[in-house]
Amino acid sequence: MSRETILAKVKQATQGIAEKADYPAYEVSALHSQPRLEGADLWDIFSRNFRAVNGKTMRSLAEVVTFLQSTQQTCGYCDPLLWDIVGQPLSDAGIKVETEYDRSQYDRYLFGITRATGAIAESGSVILDDDLTSDRLAALSPWTHIAVLVEASIHRTIPEAIAALGDAPNIIWATGPSKTADVEGILIEGVHGPGEQIALCLG
Repeated sequence: MSRETILAKVKQATQGIAEKADYPAYEVSALHSQPRLEGADLWDIFSRNFRAVNGKTMRSLAEVVTFLQSTQQTCGYCDPLLWDIVGQPLSDAGIKVETEYDRSQYDRYLFGITRATGAIAESGSVILDDDLTSDRLAALSPWTHIAVLVEASIHRTIPEAIAALGDAPNIIWATGPSKTADVEGILIEGVHGPGEQIALCLG
């Protein structure tokens, strides 16, 4: 069955749903993880929690260049709207950066750079949605994903982030690199998605 046929069947089955159901009532303050929210600066809180799940935070392109060069990641994708501020400087540093993602050659891209809708300080998550992610596969299939965000888009808590979900058809919260564990409890990263998740905060 083709992708188009499957999506057509899903659309047909959900036509009668006029609007989303209301969220259940709950006491918001009871849901916060107070130890994870210690501090006043949202970037500092986010960075601490993001690093706790093996994510990497960066504030400059120089850090990105150093990381990519030191790990020999010499070819990758960059959202065309980020070319001037991210792609061109990386290209000037000798790293091959493309603005068109060829899905037939996905294994050629060692890194992908896309815009993040925001981040969640409490959980250390970056938010990716289809409204801003230029190519979802470019964010999920390369070994390294670099999510570019601005500090003003960081939500303090998970409930705040939920309230700001909007109408995007698909939203991903990436809390560090992809992880899985076997029955012996051995944690493996990078199996179902990026093995390196970087949050690059500019401005």
